[in-house]
Amino acid sequence: MVRRSRLDTYFDILAVINRGIVKPTKIMYKTNLSWTVLQDMFNTLVNGGFIKEETMLTSKRYYVTDKGKNALSYHLKSLDGLSKADEIFST
Repeated sequence: MVRRSRLDTYFDILAVINRGIVKPTKIMYKTNLSWTVLQDMFNTLVNGGFIKEETMLTSKRYYVTDKGKNALSYHLKSLDGLSKADEIFST
């Protein structure tokens, strides 16, 4: 089993939220993280401006900001470029 890097985990959270999953518990299950780790990562992403947190009565919702969407887009493009490079060099 390969462990994810902290950076990969941040991008996993951004991708899940970007797909429309905005409730913290559902994000936790989709990203396979513990509650305490997820809370720490939420704090980092909110403070960095990658996601925004909205409180609705007694619950919270998370949304990807434009900065977060740009970061996710660049990340996915770089992964795509790496997979294409891998195809070129493996032949």
